Amino acid sequence: MQLGFVSAILPELSLDQVLTFARDEGFSCVEIMCWPEGRAERKYAGVTHLSVADFTQTQADVVNGLAADRGVTFSALGYYPNPLDPDPAVARTAVVHLKRVIMAAAKLGLKNVNTFVGRDWTRSVEDNWPRFLKTWRPLIALAEEQGIRVGIENCPMRFTQDEWPGGKNLATTPVIWRRMFEDLPSRHFGLNYDPSHFVLQHMDPASPLREFQDRIFHVHAKDVKIRRDRIDEVGIFAHPLEWHQPRIPGFGEMNWGNFLGALRETSYRGPVCIEVEDATFGQTLAGRQSALRVAGQVLRPFFG
Repeated sequence: MQLGFVSAILPELSLDQVLTFARDEGFSCVEIMCWPEGRAERKYAGVTHLSVADFTQTQADVVNGLAADRGVTFSALGYYPNPLDPDPAVARTAVVHLKRVIMAAAKLGLKNVNTFVGRDWTRSVEDNWPRFLKTWRPLIALAEEQGIRVGIENCPMRFTQDEWPGGKNLATTPVIWRRMFEDLPSRHFGLNYDPSHFVLQHMDPASPLREFQDRIFHVHAKDVKIRRDRIDEVGIFAHPLEWHQPRIPGFGEMNWGNFLGALRETSYRGPVCIEVEDATFGQTLAGRQSALRVAGQVLRPFFG
């Protein structure tokens, strides 16, 4: 397995600077953010380290040369919108750009694109299902044509009042994953698995690994602190931002030795990319770089 990080936490750096930081800190790979330029719909969104609009093979060759010069690989291209947004214009924009990301990944010779399935958060899973299939069948057909695997992150996207009641991502639990993979059985459709989202849902983060090992295309390393003092005040039905706190690996609830040990018992041998959403390191670039550095020190002993 390869240890890397998600580039979203370094928005003010250029692609060259991100890769240079990765090399200097001993990371072997980076998941590169590919949002449309000028769009920032929420925190940690809107970061564009690689613009895929009108992306050409010549540009891809230049980008690959830059990565080779730094000795760092791309674990995936990342873009995390809501392709099932109830606003048709928002959903259409997400789908069009996601297609561009898939085609850019193919030009770069990559295997993975990471994203969200999306959800109309005002409707049930059952009510979302027909639109999910209508939207995602052609997206996965494009991924198959381009030789790209699409990894869906399992984040509930249900943290604040504007995401109530259902959250903005369908793909949150094994029950839903099984149904997705039955209805869309393509081997190009799988998971970008983040164990912290199972901790948030009071689930064992290692529990799905063996069953879904062939569907895990990419792994995020993020931790979470459950504030039980706040749960005692507001209960688990309050918006999760009231009682949980994103942390870097080693600073939260996760037992990383147990989790990575369980992951090694599966067939997965791909990237594990640190995702930083831990405000305790501050809002400065130096603080966020420090968060990546510390998280790397926590996880590196588990990597050969």
